[in-house]
Amino acid sequence: CGGSVSDSSGVLQSPNYPGNYPNDADCVWEIQVENNFRVTLTFRDIVMQSRTCQHDYIEVYDGPLHSSPLLGRFCSGSFPTYVSSSNMMSVRFHSDSRYSFRGFQAHYSSIPAGHNTTIQCLPDYMHVVVSRDYLQSQGYSAQRVTLNDNRCRPTVTSQEVVFNIPYNSCGTIQEENNDTINYSNTISVASSGYIIKRKKNTNLHVSCKMLRKSWQQVMYAAEDTVDVNEYQFGRYNMNITFYDSPAFQRQVRGSPYYIDLNQNLYLQACLHSSDPNLKVVVDTCVASPDPRDFNTLAYYLVRNGCPRDSSYATYYSPSSHFARFKFNAFEFMSRHPSVYLKCQMLVCRLGDYSSHCYRGCSSRVKRDTSSAEEKVDVVVGPLQLRGGDAPSGITA
Repeated sequence: CGGSVSDSSGVLQSPNYPGNYPNDADCVWEIQVENNFRVTLTFRDIVMQSRTCQHDYIEVYDGPLHSSPLLGRFCSGSFPTYVSSSNMMSVRFHSDSRYSFRGFQAHYSSIPAGHNTTIQCLPDYMHVVVSRDYLQSQGYSAQRVTLNDNRCRPTVTSQEVVFNIPYNSCGTIQEENNDTINYSNTISVASSGYIIKRKKNTNLHVSCKMLRKSWQQVMYAAEDTVDVNEYQFGRYNMNITFYDSPAFQRQVRGSPYYIDLNQNLYLQACLHSSDPNLKVVVDTCVASPDPRDFNTLAYYLVRNGCPRDSSYATYYSPSSHFARFKFNAFEFMSRHPSVYLKCQMLVCRLGDYSSHCYRGCSSRVKRDTSSAEEKVDVVVGPLQLRGGDAPSGITA
């Protein structure tokens, strides 16, 4: 149960709804809508154990679960509505080992935020647009809108003031917490007048918060001042590419990628980010014949940094933004016509030796909050056997 949700509207409900939910459930939904939209969540049905909310309960957070304010915790009563302050909201459902009831159903949708200031978290920079109509309505001039670093100038058009703010310069500050790596900067809007000022200066605090858990679907076929805070949640941009040899010089561009049994497959994961102080490693890779289901019939090549397949190996990478690895096709090719891979990559701060990027194999039974790591999941495939080869069995 739970997972990442990115549609503009939809329904959340407890497992088995309207049947009874299971015991010992702990589900987290991360709802992320478009930049410069907000999430509104309305509960339509709630039937759960206990009015004290000590055993079974629902929690709603204004952003990622572990680093955002709690908007509400409840298990019965009226049907509340919540609105996020950014483009992300998290919902957690918890049940204990005792009684079980019908659970809950909730509807969510996205609503436009105020468009005085808009932000896009792009791979290399924050794209920030300030409306000139808004500035004029507040008595400000577009010519007096600057970053703290005056060398980084905006583009001023007839309608907008546009900043492209790099993540690694122009005074951008980098911070870490349990769920995100944050990039923030300040746009200053100065009042006119040198001796007598009729208005206060305004600071627009802009921030891109790169999520800890991000989904990337890449079907690479085988074959005195007023302070205003604006922020968005973004995703690290990651892709995985097949190569034809351990030299990693020539990409495999055919689709689908037809392979032979016992053929070695060479892959490179690439993190697209202008922040040089990031490191990426392979955490988990699992094979499945179904790109939507990596649980029912699955074969792990590596899990939590621990190789599960004897043919799995990693290679030296020329950049901390690359992770190179290989495995042998024999172990996972099956009766099924195609096989897909789902790989979870860890993104950590370069040189943070307390992070899992540097620890290697780890069971990680419980969550480690000693340092910031972002998780990015990438799906690649299908892989198909070249015509005439007998298939082998897939093991779970």
